[in-house]
Amino acid sequence: MEPSGGSRDARPAVTPVAAVLPAGGSGERLGGATPKQFCAVQGRPLVSYAVRAMERISWISDIIVVVSPENIETMKSIIEKYGHKRVMIVKGGITRHRSIFNGLKVFAKNEFSNHLLQKPEVVIIHDAVRPFVEEDILSKVVMAAKEHGAAGAIRPLVSTVIASAADGCLDHSLERARYRASEMPQAFLFDTIYEAYQQCTDYDLDYGTECLHLALKYCNTSAKLVEGTADLWKVTYKRDLYAAESIIKDNLSQQVCVITNVKEAVAQVGFLLHESLKSQIKVEAVSISLSKNDSHLQNIFSGQCYNFICVNDRKYAIQETQQLVDMLEKSSIPLLYPVVLILVHLDISENISFSIGMEELTRIKKFAREVKKKNILVYGLLIQYK
Repeated sequence: MEPSGGSRDARPAVTPVAAVLPAGGSGERLGGATPKQFCAVQGRPLVSYAVRAMERISWISDIIVVVSPENIETMKSIIEKYGHKRVMIVKGGITRHRSIFNGLKVFAKNEFSNHLLQKPEVVIIHDAVRPFVEEDILSKVVMAAKEHGAAGAIRPLVSTVIASAADGCLDHSLERARYRASEMPQAFLFDTIYEAYQQCTDYDLDYGTECLHLALKYCNTSAKLVEGTADLWKVTYKRDLYAAESIIKDNLSQQVCVITNVKEAVAQVGFLLHESLKSQIKVEAVSISLSKNDSHLQNIFSGQCYNFICVNDRKYAIQETQQLVDMLEKSSIPLLYPVVLILVHLDISENISFSIGMEELTRIKKFAREVKKKNILVYGLLIQYK
């Protein structure tokens, strides 16, 4: 799925929060010439999904994407194409830890002085190839880091971990119930994780992979472990790209936004639609005036909803629908995936003729042909409502 917004109430009582996304891997295990973070899923690079997951959360102030030098221009083009905001690109190092360290340096004094950002109280570290991260788990690790200094998502081990002896035979196995798989996201008090990176050895920087371990080893900070959800998995192999695409397709079809104006009869129809659909799919209903720049609707766009039911009376319906189309275009949503827009036109007048109804439907058909060129699929329904 396109990462969804999660709970809108899951706001940590701490500001500012920043995110560092290491995206400098070569993707050797995936195979092919393109690093996995730049592989297209539903026509959009994987890294863009991860950036969007952070970007749509208002309490994350800055997003640092760390890429290898040869991919900086590629990342710049992705940011421009998909309209990403609050994003800074940083040149990565030769290893994962060195890349993360470079990402943290943009917040530190006397480092990158021309691009110095406000130092966050808490910093999130999340892989650019883990696109399915919800606001709820991000909030949980941030709040846990605020209290404990460090926190990270975990999941139960799927397979038993064993160790082999020098002769290639079984030496021992670990008791699976006692161990967990370390996942992302992780969060840290910025001063804690930055100090850990400053103190760690070249060996740790070159061969280590676990940020929580650095906080424990160099700052004596025991991370709080937060149970994560099953969708935190990392795209590693080619089969994972197919799985990610399937999840995105499935979830895009399972959410819809019902938009009405503020008139009582129209709002009532919107309410009934919401009530009838909510047991089957994820539904969000908003009652607004499209002539105004509604922040709630903008949040829905940033959450990447692709299905809309717009309920209105007949008067000025096409004009208001055009305003909605303009807002969708500005959001860059149709660049990724076709937007389905169902126009439900209520005729609540006393005098209605068949010919007038057909004229309305003809206008909708003409309008639909025009906006289809913008990857927005419009369907019309005219209802006589008394």
